[in-house]
Amino acid sequence: MSLIYIDVPKGKRLVWYLAAEEYFAHKLEVLYPNSIDNLDGVLFTWIVPPTVIFGRHQVMQNEVNVAFCQTNGIAMYRRKSGGGCVYADEGNLMISYISPSSHSEQVFQEYLDNMSKCLRSMGYNAVKSTHNDIMVGEHKVSGNACFALPQATIVHGTLLYDVNFEMLQQAITPSQEKLAKHGVQSVRQRVKNLKSIANALDWQSTQALAQKIKEFWCNQTYIPTEKDIQEIDKIEQEYLNLDFIHSR
Repeated sequence: MSLIYIDVPKGKRLVWYLAAEEYFAHKLEVLYPNSIDNLDGVLFTWIVPPTVIFGRHQVMQNEVNVAFCQTNGIAMYRRKSGGGCVYADEGNLMISYISPSSHSEQVFQEYLDNMSKCLRSMGYNAVKSTHNDIMVGEHKVSGNACFALPQATIVHGTLLYDVNFEMLQQAITPSQEKLAKHGVQSVRQRVKNLKSIANALDWQSTQALAQKIKEFWCNQTYIPTEKDIQEIDKIEQEYLNLDFIHSR
């Protein structure tokens, strides 16, 4: 697999990294004109302070405990892809994978297969589920969504390493119907931190987990230029538009 790791800046808002996904999806052929035919894609990882991100077609008030998030300083954003509502904090490793292929479902399933394989190489008995999650035993450790563009496919996922589940459970409010579909009574019952799973190697931190993923997936590194960062800043403004955030 020929994957390029993008060494994105740290300390940005969650939606900056979503904007980075879009930017690099449109720039693959420009950035790699001599290798695009042999390039499987690019990947970067990121960590953010407490934030809730909900899907393109979700009604914010139905998925997010808005009052709790406002009181506790939890940012709330909408993404352009589908899928469910996600809570992220410093214990949740976020992963962005961008493929030059427009065969989005194939790309999505290959990503899930490869990320499961990556986790198994670390000692976790990980498999993908029919809901596009990654499971270890009966517990979800990774949620994922796919965003198709005409010239590329974006996959973004989470890896629960040491997430604050007390905050997670209060910040997001999935319907009882959705929980019942998964045979659980609460969000916390369904998810589990990788750090708490016995018999797996201890990576000691979310950052160390990110390094292991980089080593497994990538064989090159790209450092964004100042122009790259300025262009991503412009795209981020679309996500910060209040009309977009409250569009459902």
